[in-house]
Amino acid sequence: MFKQVSFIDRVLFGYRSEMNGCLGFVNVYLISFIHTRRMACNLFLCLRNINMSGDADIEIEEAFRRAQKAHNNKAKLVASLKTRYNKLENKTEFHEEFIRCLKYAMIIYTREPAVENVIDFVTKFAASFETPVNEEAEEEEDDDDNNDFLNFLFNFLLESHGANSHAVRFRVCQLVNKLLGSLSENAQIDDDLCDRIHDAMLVRVTDKYPNVRIQAALAMARLQDPDNSDCPTIKAYILLLENDSNPEVRRAVLSCIAPSAATLPKIYKRTRDVKEKVRKLAYQVLAEKVHIRALSIAQRVSLLHEGLSDSADSVKEVIKTHLLPAWLRLLQGDVLQLLHRLDVENCAETAVTTLHAIFSMATSPDELLQNGIRLDERKLITVDSLTCDNVLYWRALCEFVKSKGNEGEELLEKLLPEAAIFAEYLYRYLKNISQLSEEQRADMTQLEMVMTQEFVGQQLILLIGCLDTSEEGGRKRMIAVLQEILVMPNTPTSLIGLLVEKLIGILRDDAQKIQMVAEIISDVREPILPISEPVDENEKRRKQVRLAEVRVQIMEAKQTLEECISCQDFSRAAELKDSISQLEELKNQLVLEASQLAENIKEQRVEKSDPETLLKCLTMCAELFKQMNIKRGICPTMNALIESLILPSVSNPNPAVRNMAVICLGTAALHSKDFANTHLVLLLQITQLDEPKIRISALRALIDQLLLNGLNILQDKPTPISQAPDSPDNSNEQPDQQTEEESTVQSILKMLSEFLDSEICELRTETAEGLAKLMYCGRILSPKLLSRLVLLWYNPVTEDDQRLRHCLGVFLQLYARASRANQECVEESFLPTMRTLFNAPVTSPLSEVDTSNVAELFVELTRPSALVQPAAIQAVSVHDSLAVRVCNEILRDVSAPEVRLYCKTLSWLEINTEPGPANNELQLLLKDILQEVKDKYCTRVIEKLRNQLNGDRCSKSASNQDTTLLNLDDNTGEVVNKDETKPKRAKRVCCFSGQKKASTAKNGKKTSKAELSSDESDEENVPEVPPSVRPSRRAKMAALDKTKQDLTALMNQEANGS
Repeated sequence: MFKQVSFIDRVLFGYRSEMNGCLGFVNVYLISFIHTRRMACNLFLCLRNINMSGDADIEIEEAFRRAQKAHNNKAKLVASLKTRYNKLENKTEFHEEFIRCLKYAMIIYTREPAVENVIDFVTKFAASFETPVNEEAEEEEDDDDNNDFLNFLFNFLLESHGANSHAVRFRVCQLVNKLLGSLSENAQIDDDLCDRIHDAMLVRVTDKYPNVRIQAALAMARLQDPDNSDCPTIKAYILLLENDSNPEVRRAVLSCIAPSAATLPKIYKRTRDVKEKVRKLAYQVLAEKVHIRALSIAQRVSLLHEGLSDSADSVKEVIKTHLLPAWLRLLQGDVLQLLHRLDVENCAETAVTTLHAIFSMATSPDELLQNGIRLDERKLITVDSLTCDNVLYWRALCEFVKSKGNEGEELLEKLLPEAAIFAEYLYRYLKNISQLSEEQRADMTQLEMVMTQEFVGQQLILLIGCLDTSEEGGRKRMIAVLQEILVMPNTPTSLIGLLVEKLIGILRDDAQKIQMVAEIISDVREPILPISEPVDENEKRRKQVRLAEVRVQIMEAKQTLEECISCQDFSRAAELKDSISQLEELKNQLVLEASQLAENIKEQRVEKSDPETLLKCLTMCAELFKQMNIKRGICPTMNALIESLILPSVSNPNPAVRNMAVICLGTAALHSKDFANTHLVLLLQITQLDEPKIRISALRALIDQLLLNGLNILQDKPTPISQAPDSPDNSNEQPDQQTEEESTVQSILKMLSEFLDSEICELRTETAEGLAKLMYCGRILSPKLLSRLVLLWYNPVTEDDQRLRHCLGVFLQLYARASRANQECVEESFLPTMRTLFNAPVTSPLSEVDTSNVAELFVELTRPSALVQPAAIQAVSVHDSLAVRVCNEILRDVSAPEVRLYCKTLSWLEINTEPGPANNELQLLLKDILQEVKDKYCTRVIEKLRNQLNGDRCSKSASNQDTTLLNLDDNTGEVVNKDETKPKRAKRVCCFSGQKKASTAKNGKKTSKAELSSDESDEENVPEVPPSVRPSRRAKMAALDKTKQDLTALMNQEANGS
């Protein structure tokens, strides 16, 4: 404890703090004192009033004086001071003097170089008393003597960790951290002392000041026990990682927390932190401390996907330079093993992105060829050796090399064969893909085998895009092979769309594309099959009877012939022989006719209507419509496909066929507005009556139509912006036809509004996303729908719907920043939204929404400074209009409980204080509110707002003069044209990623606290300052010399005074 303080302490600081009967560190004056840089340079080491022997006094004072300088050898200082310490018989006076000198460094909060040098010196001096554990037993006595100083220093620090001064608490935690870190790995300290350190640091990790928490967290690094599930240090670390608002504290915890089964999920979660530096460090910790086997497949994929798609380039760089190399080192550099551990069948795109990152780190093309795949002399992987991993590596490598353009042409020739050779290779593989029956699909082993074959086939098809198809012979062969593959009955449906895409990409003429796909669809749906014609049974019976008669006649003739020969009637025998010959010919003819009648089989086209065939045809049709330019319109061939294939399939009993037919219908409608008008009612019916998946497809088609043609899709001439039903535009009378079209538009919007309350999560999300697109593109301008979207974003029911929350969060921010008209729409939706929340029953989920956070969101969205392209200065801003609305709402019922929130909202607004009609109207409304409202808080807020509006007029001339003077200052980058007496508020940042409360500064006092706390961490955001002219290098050096911590002048002044 700090029981005594010298006279110079009172002279310097003029303040003495008594805490629990003991003299504590300077706190009140010190806070203002340490922020004065000139005084901070003369703060330290006034060491003359001391009652020790001369040698010891000079030794300690000189050591601390020299320790301030960075160029001094601290090892020599430590050795010299330790020699002096060992010569002393009474160590108590040395301890007291050493601590008294140390106090001067501990009361300085800023990271002055001289102070940091002294802290390092103290750490090294204290650590020099540590004796290795493996020394002989006879030295135990000396160890006890040596450890006395270390124990004394620890006891002093632990007694001081609760001081009032945050500077002292910071230095205590810093010293404990450095002392524990400087001890050897096998160092031993007393159990009681260890427990005391542990308990003290557990208290300090909850300190108010971030820097104190940082040092306390670092100090506990060697006190944690990862194997103990109940370790208090681990629990404190987890609590800080999850709840601490300061990013530097979270970084400090990440840097020292030990990975274990309990902490690994928390470390993994920090890869999604809102701060770039925290995410970056989390990836580094996972790369350096966590084995790839400790992570699940889902975690590995998530780390790579989110890291390589991070918005910060530094995070992407950490993935490339730390995480991926660390994993490859653990796998002996085998990239295919890494792919195997990612399960590429279910995350192909992430795996390709990962491979591109690995390829980008290669220093030469030879490195790309050495690892991974092995090609034969034909530049192909043998069919028997094809796996998911090596074929994906092949494809990713070819795409990466092709993206290099002319630089990669030579390497690409080594990786891929000619187009004709690859076409035969692809055909041979796809022809052998197994086709499973319904019974075989129940066997998971066979199903997985077929899925693997389909994945390999998909990657081979994607390789077509890397081939050189400029050569005519190879291009024609590839087209023929793709046609043949599409017609094959065993071609999987999952590959049809990709095959059609590559086929259309190779073809050059649009008419040829349409004609070829139509022919393929015709061949698939109506293949040529052998068919046996039905046989007439009577005719067949008659021929059989006739054949039997002939056979009987032949037998009779042969018998008569034998009789004639025996009677030697040779003339008759000759006639019978000719007759038998004729009968034999007749019999052969009848037998041939009978056989032809039985085998009456002809080849002809047969239309197939099974679900699998229809699904293949519809998939090809949908891909064709997607690839064709919508400006081309619908040609007769495409129209024939629609009439014969798509429209009949809409009513097919199979859900998959119906869904694909709806997708085709919606895609075709984009090519022709007349076609869209004809089948719009059909799409509307499907969105309400069919299965959820099909309803969502129809809804997407409807949204696409509204995005392309607008809500006036039924009109001949579309307009850029359509007013929603709630928009007040009743100045002109409309014709009957237009009135009917208006009712159709209203019915569409009503249906979409009802979908926002749907119990089907996917349908609700798709509707919200579609409305957000329509509003952002200017197709809809509706405050009511915007209010519904805001309420849906805040509704606790949608808390687990991450896609909905993310979509609406991004939309609200971009929509409000786009234009003033959008901000006016946001302003109009404010009161309906707040009324809905205030009137929500207790049983409604909306009753749990924080209305203050909602109001703050609207204020932030309508700030004039939030616009991407601020409009010209106008007399009335959006906040002025919003203030008038809020005042009128308050006057409706001044006794309502929400009046407090409305008054608080008024204090957040940036109201224009220039005189004018809007200002006068607002003044009158505020005056009426003051007369009606009785609540003290509301009265105080309204009076303050009135004073701001009135005070601006009085100080306008003075403000103009100040502005003129400021313009003459070279270091001022912006002109102050607002009233200087207006209290400043800290900048509030709205969170657009969920329902977290935005930090709000409610008055001037809280603002100053927020600004003060921003200086507590070295890495925290500092208030923005006007840009100044950059000083020259010589000016910088001069300023740096002035701010150096030099205590010699202070010591000499004290010596002269004494």
